[in-house]
Amino acid sequence: MGRFSLALASLALLACEASIIRMEDGGVDIFVDTGGDTADTAFDPGYDPAADTGIDTIVDTSIDTGTDTSTDPGADPPPTGLCDRWRADRADLSEGTWSGSVSGCNPGDISADGRENALRQVNLFRWMAGLPAVATDAGRNSQSQACALMMHANGDLSHYPPSTWTCYTDPGAEAAGRSNIASGPCVMAVDMYMQDWGNEETLGHRRWILSNGLGPIGIGSTSDYSCMWVLYGSGTDSTAWTAWPPPGDFPIQAVQMSWIHLDETGWTVQSDSIDLNPATVTITDAGTPRPVSVVVLSSGYGSTWAINMIPQGWTAQVGHTYHVELTGISTPITYDVVIVDCA
Repeated sequence: MGRFSLALASLALLACEASIIRMEDGGVDIFVDTGGDTADTAFDPGYDPAADTGIDTIVDTSIDTGTDTSTDPGADPPPTGLCDRWRADRADLSEGTWSGSVSGCNPGDISADGRENALRQVNLFRWMAGLPAVATDAGRNSQSQACALMMHANGDLSHYPPSTWTCYTDPGAEAAGRSNIASGPCVMAVDMYMQDWGNEETLGHRRWILSNGLGPIGIGSTSDYSCMWVLYGSGTDSTAWTAWPPPGDFPIQAVQMSWIHLDETGWTVQSDSIDLNPATVTITDAGTPRPVSVVVLSSGYGSTWAINMIPQGWTAQVGHTYHVELTGISTPITYDVVIVDCA
């Protein structure tokens, strides 16, 4: 499978630091777009999106047209067991069909099955992490679709597309600044966002998907590019901290679900209420220390604080229980991750 590129969003600005995997010059083939546009890195770490009423007002009045209930995942209760839920939600990963075209700059739409499959993956990962499901918003879907068309038409990723771009529109440009963007279709992109290779300083794609404030989101996709609106959500979850992998059973398939494995990009903990920066991390496996390199991640990408714990010289193995401890912080965090096979 070819590699794709991503881009993500920073709470500090209007844009996501949307760079995920394209692996070319900022795209899918080589993970060159590792930090998003330069302006994204200049965000204000003290930014409080709840207090930024001017931006929120614009979003609410211009694009929040209501929940797209056709893709609301709450209609049919999913299986409750981890492996049952994993297999059920991963059974159909088809991308759907794009009805638009670059010729005539027609954004079209992605067929309902493609958008639903992408949303299902977002909510699977949130469920695994103990977070509530989110829905899509019709207005954000529409703008995200215009965003995806622009990326496709120009063969590039940008959170700040210039007005000289082919198929440029203001709604698409707004979505570009508020989305995770990928040089890959929408279902595949969710997996790439969660592995998040090439974003070592932020891991922002993953953190946005696991954010307390996420939702509603927008999903737009062509056959080759996609945009997921993640900024300025109205979610009100107050989970104290969120880990990935989370406590409890965790499928080895989630560790290895892309060409780059979770053990290579790192395990994360994020929080809006606990300063994780001074944390001392210890991971053991049946009492044996498993060394990690700890990286303090930039603030404002889906959470106020976050750290990355990158395994050094070991990989997660089925049947092993990894005991994780974070000490030296106001509220110490301890949990166990049990790697299981959900094939």
